[in-house]
Amino acid sequence: MRIETERLWLYPISNEEMRQLIEDEPEDEMKQAYTEMLQGCLDNPEKRIWNAVWFMELKERPGIIVGDFCFKGIGLDGMVEIGYGLKQEYRKNGYMTEAVKAVSNWALEQEEVTHVEAEVDSENTPSLKVLERSGFVPLGVIGEEGPRFVFVHR
Repeated sequence: MRIETERLWLYPISNEEMRQLIEDEPEDEMKQAYTEMLQGCLDNPEKRIWNAVWFMELKERPGIIVGDFCFKGIGLDGMVEIGYGLKQEYRKNGYMTEAVKAVSNWALEQEEVTHVEAEVDSENTPSLKVLERSGFVPLGVIGEEGPRFVFVHR
């Protein structure tokens, strides 16, 4: 399974690739997050895409991964929350906005999904801009990490 944007291929990676990602990750916080995602894939293989890490690969430079994102599972109400990160050297090129908008639209096309949300630290200006440019609007709710947003564009 693969989603195509103007400049990117977006696709979930395998459990084995996730294990390698965990092994190679230097930051404890991300290692823990990736470990939880892998466990979600193992516990819910029929809903794997909602727990897996997805890579963002440059179409014009196959094999170059500029970042990744994930859905943080799927709620009983059909809500999926997106989280994302971009490698430093690929920032300020619009890749994340392109990916977040495309994958949020794709998610809403899936029968079981009712809405897409995101949560971001209020100090993380680049991430706030990504959400705004991608079609997310504030929910008026503060979550564990900061303000929550909901995707409104299709």
